[in-house]
Amino acid sequence: MGAQLHNENFQEDDKMEKKNILTYEGLKKLEDELHDLKVVRRAEVAQKIKEAREQGDLSENAEYDAAKDEQRDIEARIEEIEKILKNAEVVLDEEVDTGKISIGCKVKIRDMEFKEDLEYKIVGSTEADSLKGKISNESPVGKALIGAKKGQTVTVETQAGELKYKVLQIIRPGDKDY
Repeated sequence: MGAQLHNENFQEDDKMEKKNILTYEGLKKLEDELHDLKVVRRAEVAQKIKEAREQGDLSENAEYDAAKDEQRDIEARIEEIEKILKNAEVVLDEEVDTGKISIGCKVKIRDMEFKEDLEYKIVGSTEADSLKGKISNESPVGKALIGAKKGQTVTVETQAGELKYKVLQIIRPGDKDY
């Protein structure tokens, strides 16, 4: 009975896996990376392993060890992407509501303390890249902005204190400013 109970718990945990919210652009990027890893990089690393094997003694063969490490990294990334895609929920551009901020929108906001205008794209956590202006819907700023409307001021609680942002513009995919 214990094994069956454990099995039921395992299935329950499996059902509760978090959905990975992706924009169509993010989905395409992951699919392209997966294809590259499976078709190109696997073949490249297999060739490196073959060449290293032909050098003889594998016990002190740095090229062989490096190629095997690279192969392990590639397979781990393939597994990671497949897991993300398996649980993906894609936000379609035409379904993005411009009346309020949602995933897939670009948003122009004003930092009320520093009087500085900022522009972000709200994406799912797997696509977030602050250096490219893509913030997660799960980040403190992203959470505060989701559902806000143009002209509204939102407050973000951070360790450094409260930040206030005024929503200046909501830009939907397909708009000329996007």
